[in-house]
Amino acid sequence: MVFEETAGGDRPGRRALILVENLSVPFDRRVWQECMTLRDAGWTVHVICPQGEKRDTEPEAEIDGVRIHRYPLRAATGGPAGYLREYGSALWHTVRLARKVGPVDVVHACNPPDLLFLPALWMKRRGARFVFDQHDLVPELYLSRFDRGEDLLYRAVCALERRTYRAADIVLATNESYRDVAIRRGGRRPEDVFVVRSAPQVDRFQPVPPEPELKHGKPHLLCYLGVMGPQDGVDYALRALAKMRDELGRTDWHAVFVGSGDAFDAMVELSSRLGLAGQVQFTGRIPDADLVRYLSTADVCLSPDPRNPLNDVSTMNKVLEYMAMGRPVVSFDLKEARVSAGDAAVYAPDDDEAQFAALIVQLLDDPEQRAKMGRIGQERISGPLAWRNSQASLLAAYAAACRDHTPVKTGGRLRTGKRRRK
Repeated sequence: MVFEETAGGDRPGRRALILVENLSVPFDRRVWQECMTLRDAGWTVHVICPQGEKRDTEPEAEIDGVRIHRYPLRAATGGPAGYLREYGSALWHTVRLARKVGPVDVVHACNPPDLLFLPALWMKRRGARFVFDQHDLVPELYLSRFDRGEDLLYRAVCALERRTYRAADIVLATNESYRDVAIRRGGRRPEDVFVVRSAPQVDRFQPVPPEPELKHGKPHLLCYLGVMGPQDGVDYALRALAKMRDELGRTDWHAVFVGSGDAFDAMVELSSRLGLAGQVQFTGRIPDADLVRYLSTADVCLSPDPRNPLNDVSTMNKVLEYMAMGRPVVSFDLKEARVSAGDAAVYAPDDDEAQFAALIVQLLDDPEQRAKMGRIGQERISGPLAWRNSQASLLAAYAAACRDHTPVKTGGRLRTGKRRRK
């Protein structure tokens, strides 16, 4: 079987194919920043990813010089069988579209899940180098999300992670904790693991004048931004707000929760059960302009992710985005939260909701401290946490992957199976 390569119009230089299953692109901000960095460095970049439901819906698109190939995907429902259907469909579409893209120098696979090493191995046999971009520690994600212990499925995801590490030529880690896992658990050489931290797009997070009407007549606005899944701690935040009202007597606030996820409906219901419906607003996903309005008006931002095997070592994008907007943060005391935020946040110990509530009150009563923390956050985002530092690491990783590698020929054919007789 012969598959024509569709590289007409590619620029001279190397070609990269980025594989994503978890989000559409460019909605996946980290992946999109990587695409832009590679494009600016002279790479021709293709992406294979799912179609979005409300955005990124076109099957094919070329955006800012990046060619995006999207496939329909229904999110898993109904337990393990649902995930098997989702991942099986994603793998089939990924291979189908990879054949269309044709030969590449680098196949760059982003997890979760740790299954994309399968199409990556297929492409390695045709000359590509494999860069594994580890967005999540899937074994820790499984333990944190499903609370089922180290059962058969846990052992399976551990095995898939090991296979992915083994197949990769280069590993990208989002922070030093993830890098340590790749070296210690994955058996990777330190020189083959590069830290490419996620960083907010500063042009997306430019403060605007606050809008007091967003506070719904209250003196203060609290804001949560992010995914609402079982491991994200929105329930901790809601219980902390109830303690603020019932135990600390503070009702001088309105709270807005921006984002969605598979725990969204449960969190709206919990808010109602706690008697918070009049003070807590759930917006779902909203346009960037509205997000900036809320963050510009917020007095305190919330990062209620509880300590668990995943959260303690993960970098929370919402914390970085709060900092980019100059907002003070209340967080639980997690290792990587402290690495990211430093003194731009205050930290409640031991998943203690009462202490979380007390720290919110402390900041509401101290505008000078809020302003100081906001300045610290912005300085960190423009300094050590700036995307330019990650750009340099990403390009170094690609240089390492392509060392002694002859660029692929564009305009050729990608063959699988036997040559067709003429």
